[in-house]
Amino acid sequence: MQHLLAAVAIPYTFAGMYVLKKSLGQHFLKDENICKKIIAALEEYSFNQLLEVGPGGGALTKYLIEIKNTAFKAVELDEEKITYLEKTYPQLKNKLINKSFLEIEQPFEGKFTVIGNFPYNISTQILFKILEWKDDVECVIGMFQKEVAQRIASKEGNKVYGVISVLIQAFYDVEYLFDVHEKCFQPPPKVKSGVIRLTPVKEKLNIKNEKLFFLLVKTAFNQRRKTLRNAVKGLFDAAILKDEVFNKRAEQLTIKQFAELTFKML
Repeated sequence: MQHLLAAVAIPYTFAGMYVLKKSLGQHFLKDENICKKIIAALEEYSFNQLLEVGPGGGALTKYLIEIKNTAFKAVELDEEKITYLEKTYPQLKNKLINKSFLEIEQPFEGKFTVIGNFPYNISTQILFKILEWKDDVECVIGMFQKEVAQRIASKEGNKVYGVISVLIQAFYDVEYLFDVHEKCFQPPPKVKSGVIRLTPVKEKLNIKNEKLFFLLVKTAFNQRRKTLRNAVKGLFDAAILKDEVFNKRAEQLTIKQFAELTFKML
């Protein structure tokens, strides 16, 4: 687990096996009950291909590699952790990708599931990357900073409802599964965590095209305190802007309303 907001003051040796690096703000999951809860949530849905993001010291990995009839890969930026994992779990040979998740190509052909204690400093970027692969990513189980997890799951009318809420929920159903206390990590971070699950929406959203949808949502929330009429006036004809929906602010619109508006854009 990597947290930008709660970096370790000095290098911390985890059980004498590897160093938690200040530069990466690493905090690794140590609570076996939480690990088992995450694995249980993962196994509620079937999958044949599985990618772990940020295995770190292997808290989840040791369970994931035991899942039968599954092609498994893990992506880890820290070379020291790669060395540790290969030495500790020989079955990981040729299954570890030593890169940033944000820089990798799609790891599997066809459908696959993603799981991880996502590095908090790039957690929203990870989700945007997953959106690029959404036609093949059939499930995501991820741990985030609690505030971010709540934002992803938030519905319209909530003050934390925003770009990431709309763009993820346009394509995935979001379940907030459970909180994770600071003491479940070594060393403890200064923020609480939350685990969520994403599964593809059952009914595909009707939008003109994704590029327009993304542009509209990002533009609307870029000035979220303004009415939609003022925030997105450059994207619509003046006659269209007279519609009552533009009296609302971005946080008041449902995902379906954003989708419907794409058909009226310039």
